Amino acid sequence: MPTSRDIIRALLVERQPIRVGLREVEIWPETIQAWLEQGYPTEEVVTEDGMVRSQSVDWVSHFGFDLFRAGPAFLLDSQPIRGYSEVIAETDEWIITRNGAGAAVKAWKHRAGAREHVDHRMTSRAIWERDYRPHLLHLDRARVNIEGARQGLAQRHSQGLYAYFQAGLLFQLASGFMGDVDFWQALVLDPDWILDINRVYTDFYLAHWKLLLDEAGIPDGVRLIDDFAYRGGLFASPKTMRTMYLPFYREIVDFLHGYGLPVELHVCGDARAAIPLLLEAGFDILNPLERKAGMDPLALAEQYGDRLAFIGGMDVRILETGDLAEIKREVIRLVTGMKERGGRFIWGSDHSVPPTVDYRSYRYACEVCREYGEYAP
Repeated sequence: MPTSRDIIRALLVERQPIRVGLREVEIWPETIQAWLEQGYPTEEVVTEDGMVRSQSVDWVSHFGFDLFRAGPAFLLDSQPIRGYSEVIAETDEWIITRNGAGAAVKAWKHRAGAREHVDHRMTSRAIWERDYRPHLLHLDRARVNIEGARQGLAQRHSQGLYAYFQAGLLFQLASGFMGDVDFWQALVLDPDWILDINRVYTDFYLAHWKLLLDEAGIPDGVRLIDDFAYRGGLFASPKTMRTMYLPFYREIVDFLHGYGLPVELHVCGDARAAIPLLLEAGFDILNPLERKAGMDPLALAEQYGDRLAFIGGMDVRILETGDLAEIKREVIRLVTGMKERGGRFIWGSDHSVPPTVDYRSYRYACEVCREYGEYAP
């Protein structure tokens, strides 16, 4: 009986798929909280002080997902000033903190959601070169969560799962440091500044990833995150992406391929115009296939299925209806359609699971996916 790890390796590495995989990138904490009132199971655990408390069961195990990240969400502190966090303002509902890149970010305390960029200090190339760049030019072991990665890898493999390490990438890194307006202006008015950031961070990533992989162990794959698209298309033209990002993407992917690792790219929004560049860079897997942004998994499989595997693609708007018949139709359409097109497919939502999706609907969708997910021998 193949394990989940066997099934995903057969799909991604051996290209001899057994069945469609299942993975969810994120189920919001408030979603689980709402599901507890809808029958989501709990378990009793003993705390460090010897007290017994009830908590929700691990959703990765509960839904029988086949793959998940090993260890914390991010295993590398990539802020220029390591470990820096300054609270600027705080209420019962939200908090504003300034990070090691000089960016002030507002975040909800008790619910998920996009963080709001409030203020930025990295407003010129001179400030980047003086205050931030020098911190990134040497290997710093303290930046790498080697033990968290090692323990996470052991945990996921003990569960029989395909386990991957996760990290951010270049586009959203710089836009978060500089703020969208200054970043977009610099792409046009001072492209050498952005190229310098990309060069510094590519060298930074390669050095620290080598340390991580050599000492924490080799995962089954790597998931990289770079949101350079939105609902209307790319934030920068394909020409700009080719000039400013493709060489660095290729260098990073080649490095990871040197360890035998399949490389997934997570990019939200309508990323269709960038897919030829992503193939040139060597990415193996694309996620999350955001349906409301026009990312049609079946069309993508027809065009690129011989070169890319796909994760995601389940329209959350259909899950939100709570209509089990409609949910079943869509899961079957998506799963069978991907198989018919030869698509190597891992099912999941087309972004993440908000509390507007009820527990019954999501659980049922997973069950239908497993029922219809077998590939023909």
